[in-house]
Amino acid sequence: MIVGRASLLSTFTRTVSPQSRLSILPRLPGFGARTMSATAPRPDPFRPAKRVAGQRQDVWSIVNEAAAASPVQPIVNMGQGFFGYNPPQFAIDAAKDALDRVECNQYSPTKGRPRLKKAIADAYSPFFGRTLNPETEVSITTGANEGMLSAFMGFIEPGDEVIVFEPFFDQYISNIEMPGGTIRYVPLHPPKDGATRTSPASEWTINFEELENTINSKTRMIVLNSPHNPVGKVFSKEELERIGELCIKHNLIILSDEVYDRLFYVPFTRIATLSPELYERTLTVGSAGKAFYATGWRVGYLIGPEHLIKYVAGAHTRICYSSVSPLQEAAAVAFEQADKVGFWDESRNDMKQKMERFCQIFDELGIPYSDPEGGYFVLANMSSVKLPTDYPFPPHVANRPRDFKLCWFLIQEVGVAAIPPTEFYTDANTHIAEDYLRFAVCKNDDVLESAKERLRGLKKYIQ
Repeated sequence: MIVGRASLLSTFTRTVSPQSRLSILPRLPGFGARTMSATAPRPDPFRPAKRVAGQRQDVWSIVNEAAAASPVQPIVNMGQGFFGYNPPQFAIDAAKDALDRVECNQYSPTKGRPRLKKAIADAYSPFFGRTLNPETEVSITTGANEGMLSAFMGFIEPGDEVIVFEPFFDQYISNIEMPGGTIRYVPLHPPKDGATRTSPASEWTINFEELENTINSKTRMIVLNSPHNPVGKVFSKEELERIGELCIKHNLIILSDEVYDRLFYVPFTRIATLSPELYERTLTVGSAGKAFYATGWRVGYLIGPEHLIKYVAGAHTRICYSSVSPLQEAAAVAFEQADKVGFWDESRNDMKQKMERFCQIFDELGIPYSDPEGGYFVLANMSSVKLPTDYPFPPHVANRPRDFKLCWFLIQEVGVAAIPPTEFYTDANTHIAEDYLRFAVCKNDDVLESAKERLRGLKKYIQ
């Protein structure tokens, strides 16, 4: 009697104990090779995905580690760009109020709370020269960063290329790589005499021939950041027009990161407002956290045409479904109240004064800097600061560019934390920024004065 393979296997599985099956099964005709492959060593199930594997120690942990080890305590933190003071009282009151309302403690619509979308549409319509539709041209996200991730997830596929200017906000890189995008970098070029002369941030310039040569058939999107972090540059209307012409010519989407749009000290132009053609291809990113000194609220938003916004909103729904309800409601009230109480002018003037107050120390020490036109960061050129040749830098700092060593040295010897901007460059271009440090001035005035006093300790190292 010939027994079929299926019948034989059925009899086998009914009559042989589970413990014995693995030893017997390879002997059955036709099952040897399959079983052998099943018992071969498996890849490490705990191996990380390539998108997160192999990352070197990031700048934030290096700075925090240095601060914890510094003999000068407490450290004056001028590094990470979080505010040293609370949001305005009308925003805080709105947040407290929202927590008492049942509907504000439940899921919000995935595209955002209607009141916040309307408040943003009302606030931005005058800037855009058009009446924005809050239902189709505004989408709320969990911070501006998640909004940008949603934009990339909505439009970038493996093989697509995205152009980013250096220095860049470091989150752009992982956000583009997550959906499989490839980044092409175009550096902003600092003034050639930046080591000897304080100069306006506008003197960090674009080589437009270099920019156009970077565009190819795979280019899908270009990322702008104005006012710029960390340079403090506000892109001029002329620069934006030239970028816009290239985007129209090559049919590119523009992601315009304008999270510092309420903090500008020279005329500020939004690229989406330059022509109807540019509006139709631009996603403008904003941040209630930056606008109202509430970075921990994680309320961001995107403004753009319906044919772009709907796909950003679709990706956002899959990433985090919806954003924090009570703080969305509070942000809506804050936008409604800000103009009435003159908050925007007050905020801008206050930050400009902080910038001027803090930069007095660089004028005093003869340290040139890039005079910011917007935002709350200043880049100081520390090429005149001579580090001791035998200074004991730890290995993970010793093998990084000079600005990392400057940062570590400042923390250990002076007690002031800053950020090394080469973290925001590709390795090939770190030479552009290795003599600079980035300082965040969005701190209380007494903190700025403490930092200035401590930075006077650099005098003995300046040559």
